[in-house]
Amino acid sequence: MSNVSDRFLSNSINNIDAKGRASVPAPFRQVLAAKGFRELYALQAIGQSAIDVGGMDLLERYETRMAEEDPFSEEYADMSLFAYGDGAFLKFDSEGRIMITDFIRTHTGITDRVAFVGRSHFFQLWEPSRFEAHRAEARARLTARRQGRGVSESTPE
Repeated sequence: MSNVSDRFLSNSINNIDAKGRASVPAPFRQVLAAKGFRELYALQAIGQSAIDVGGMDLLERYETRMAEEDPFSEEYADMSLFAYGDGAFLKFDSEGRIMITDFIRTHTGITDRVAFVGRSHFFQLWEPSRFEAHRAEARARLTARRQGRGVSESTPE
């Protein structure tokens, strides 16, 4: 059974320094260390202005899903382009920082600050105001679904 220390939880906003580096939040670094990840796999999120970041297990998830497809199909080609063509490896420096590269900035709109957002087995990089807008939209969708089922707002599901 997994425990909390092997999940990316919560979110935080960090500044990007003059050299284009941002510190990965300490709780996220602890998860990465516990999993033995020294290099991060990152890819542009589909349908969101975010970058999905994790260890090799994130890439392996996509590869497992691709293995279910006909390797000559359009779906396989699209998934391959997404996983490999829109992917990149990020390295930590000795201080636990990553470079916020053009690969990240172009897709997210990140400039001088970056939001690190936990998503259980991976985390995302967002431009802070875009993350806040996305979070508000997600909360509104969840609230509408809950109200549509007649569930009170204080009842966890």
